[in-house]
Amino acid sequence: MKVVVIGGYAPSLINFRGPLLKRLVALGHEVHALAPAHVPDVSPQLEAMGVEYAMVPLNRRGLNPLADLGTLLHLKQVLNRINPDVVLSYTFKPVVYGSLAARMAWVGHPKRVYSMITGLGYAFTEDKGIKRRILFNIAKGMYRAGLRSCNGIIFQNPDDEAFFRKLDVVPDHAKTTVVGGSGIDLEHFSVAPLPEKPVFLCLSRLVRSKGVALFAEAAKRLKAQYPEAVFRIAGPMEEGGDAVTPAELAGWKKEGALEILDAVDDVRPLISGASAYVLPSYYREGTPRSILEAMSMGRAVITSDAPGCRETVIDGENGFLTPLKDVDALTAAMEKLIVDPALTAKMGAASRKLAEEKFDVDKVNDAILSFMELI
Repeated sequence: MKVVVIGGYAPSLINFRGPLLKRLVALGHEVHALAPAHVPDVSPQLEAMGVEYAMVPLNRRGLNPLADLGTLLHLKQVLNRINPDVVLSYTFKPVVYGSLAARMAWVGHPKRVYSMITGLGYAFTEDKGIKRRILFNIAKGMYRAGLRSCNGIIFQNPDDEAFFRKLDVVPDHAKTTVVGGSGIDLEHFSVAPLPEKPVFLCLSRLVRSKGVALFAEAAKRLKAQYPEAVFRIAGPMEEGGDAVTPAELAGWKKEGALEILDAVDDVRPLISGASAYVLPSYYREGTPRSILEAMSMGRAVITSDAPGCRETVIDGENGFLTPLKDVDALTAAMEKLIVDPALTAKMGAASRKLAEEKFDVDKVNDAILSFMELI
């Protein structure tokens, strides 16, 4: 069969969907991938996998009706040319416009159209305010329009599936399933020895809804009491109302409790240098990939009791779940791992076991392909 996979960020085709694309090629399918242009170009890596790649004009942030209409028409044109049997889209705009374009591009036969919901983002957080309410209603309407074109919808956690059903955006004709996030390559992210001193790591875009300000405050409190402990955050700066400002970042650096590192392509050295992983997000995650990476490498996890995040932690076994936006609870959970290194090691081993049982990328991809009737 001809299969098209549409993403909103070109590197995610390698980092998140690479094993799925390779599996599709190994099964004998003709595989095409579509995403916006990116520097450096990902086409050589995709071509090495046996995947044909085409760039599409898509801005994954913001809403511009004219630009988005152009995206829809361009996707329709590309899908008309390829004439696939199956289309799979993931992330917000590809789900909406990719699914609509697939239905518009029937050439001789209808396509089977699937969407993967990989997280709902800022518009679906619990923040108050007129701006967020407007974004919520726009996003809900766009999801309803796009998902109406789908034969099936793949969710990465049961909370998102229940939420979409509550919003009445899942059409009656579409079947649904829940899988273990994007899965994780257990060999690539192999277990690494723990450092001798307590080191806490957060890998995240620098936006408030990811909980990075909470992590910074907890680090400040704990560093004063446990100067030997290390607290690191790595990730890119962002723009927009939810972003950490340069002034805030400068303030964190001045306080001296938090090591702020640049984003990296390979996170394994950072995880290897940490004893525990922390992501106090209140963003509507699918299943956070960074947590799965840390779990696979045998790290205890502290994260929030939020949709997506809660799927990765059995509270008290491989880490701790803390209430949303509760810096006191976050600080207390981190302190437990500082004072009890044996607990850190025990929880890290439990994380690896859970990753093997629930999030093995091969198991996850087979579940996805079975749902899509491609194996």
